[in-house]
Amino acid sequence: MKRAICGILLLSTLLLSPATWAIEVRPDTLVEETAQEVLKIIKRDKDTLSGNKEKILNLVESKILPHFNFTRMTRLAMGKNWSKASPQQQQELEEAFRTLLVRTYYKALAVYSDHTIKVSPVKNMAGKTDTTVKTEVIPSNGQAISINYSMGKTNNAWKVYDITVAGISLVINYRGTFNSKIRSGGVKGLLKALNKKNRAMEAKDKEKEKNTSLTIKFKTT
Repeated sequence: MKRAICGILLLSTLLLSPATWAIEVRPDTLVEETAQEVLKIIKRDKDTLSGNKEKILNLVESKILPHFNFTRMTRLAMGKNWSKASPQQQQELEEAFRTLLVRTYYKALAVYSDHTIKVSPVKNMAGKTDTTVKTEVIPSNGQAISINYSMGKTNNAWKVYDITVAGISLVINYRGTFNSKIRSGGVKGLLKALNKKNRAMEAKDKEKEKNTSLTIKFKTT
């Protein structure tokens, strides 16, 4: 389950980056053009490829996150439990969930520098406010992986609210985890678990950075 979720998040980093558009852009066009932009940045930026955390996070923040509807994602992941949370808790859940997703997939960008993306055109777009963009991530050697992006339009902007890889939905997977935490500890218990997970991931990153710094210092002395 965790491996499937990680795969969904890692692969999704390639396909979404914001742009300033004067007119509405089709969702399949948005995915196609921005996927190529992100791949180009990864391939040409040696710091990103070498795992520069600051540069990777900046790339995630500027090219990926603006195209996610985290409010809708969180609400869908909560399911019927969304109404059990107060407005303040709903906001805290969205922020914690967003942080969790960022920390989970920011490391993945360099891995996909040798991958290509094939986006299938969406048919019959007239009047649609919700659609699915189907893509394939094709490694230099290996089997292609199908990825579907569930996207909704708000104020002439298309945003992702779920990602499905080989039939595995990000939202549905997290819904199972969220439901389990809420059954055992309520909404407060879920918030506590998410914040604990985020703190643990942050501590792990800091420890890794410290060890990397010590290794570099050792080699240069």
